[in-house]
Amino acid sequence: MRLADLRRAAVKKHLRIRFSLSNGMECVVNEHGIAQVPALRAIPLFNLEEELSRALEFVVEVVGEAKSKPRTCTAEELAQFAAAGAPEAAHAEHED
Repeated sequence: MRLADLRRAAVKKHLRIRFSLSNGMECVVNEHGIAQVPALRAIPLFNLEEELSRALEFVVEVVGEAKSKPRTCTAEELAQFAAAGAPEAAHAEHED
């Protein structure tokens, strides 16, 4: 899974997705598709795309649902979840 796929899934499904970086920091992809590293205070010495490929565990939460609890999933589960929305998007684009 690439960062663009993760960002697309976060926007389409109104999710906030978190994963840990190898340096101990955490990356958050918000419901607007913006990837942020809140603890970052200087120019990063890492590539976020590479860090994503190394991530083993993700925390996913639905934004805007009061009863929604954060869910932990693996990279494979997240990839399947993100891919599930892709055919719908392709269909919607060609519907016009």
